[in-house]
Amino acid sequence: MPKIKTNSGAKKRFKLSKTGKPMRAHAYKSHILNKKSTKRKRNLRKTTVADKTNVKQIKKLIPYK
Repeated sequence: MPKIKTNSGAKKRFKLSKTGKPMRAHAYKSHILNKKSTKRKRNLRKTTVADKTNVKQIKKLIPYK
């Protein structure tokens, strides 16, 4: 059976945790940062677990990660 191609966009955006859950970065951190509080910006730096409704699709896009 041939290898599955990894989606280039997905491999840059997601990584898997030790337990196999896809981790993603927060949105709303690229521009218009003046009106956002320091606490909010600091919390947006952290990664978070992707929603369970998207897990199957993400794992299909990054099969070897």
